[in-house]
Amino acid sequence: MFDVAVFGSLFLTLFVIMDPPGITPIFLALTSGRASKVQRRMAWQAVAVAFGVITVFGILGQQILDYLHVSVPALMIAGGLLLLLIALDLLTGKTDEPKQTKDVNVALVPLGMPLLAGPGAIVSVILAVQHADGVGEQVSVWAAIVAMHVVLWLTMRYSLVIIRVIKDGGVVLVTRLAGMMLSAIAVQQIINGVTQVIQGA
Repeated sequence: MFDVAVFGSLFLTLFVIMDPPGITPIFLALTSGRASKVQRRMAWQAVAVAFGVITVFGILGQQILDYLHVSVPALMIAGGLLLLLIALDLLTGKTDEPKQTKDVNVALVPLGMPLLAGPGAIVSVILAVQHADGVGEQVSVWAAIVAMHVVLWLTMRYSLVIIRVIKDGGVVLVTRLAGMMLSAIAVQQIINGVTQVIQGA
């Protein structure tokens, strides 16, 4: 039957890794200037992309990594480098993209991946699925994944009210803060990946 311990353990792990409160300023910075309808759609798109990536890796993760001969540390370093590039754009104010693609790009990268569906979340899900014995534990694992993505969507969806309060000046401040936070996350992720490579050598 449904295993509350398995559900709670994976949900808390994903909550810490995906960090819904921490993603809020980054989401606000990346979606500022868009119409409210577009921002709501981007919140949905980002969560849908993250859920899709997590689902694919949950089902086929280890096989995909083995087939491509990609190690988990390499995945972490690559994700960290991508986040660092995004963070530098936020810090320097270079966040504009071609009009026809910017809404989709921001929702997919970096919001959907690698911010939400990053290496940490992917690895946690792969391990949780592998260690789940029986139908009850598998159901618990996937229920935790679904519940986490619902929380992420609610957090981003209702954080849009903040933009109406802080106005343009506040958005600029939030953008710089998000860039600083994102750069720290990226550097830490790269360090963790390099450390694992050294330890495995």
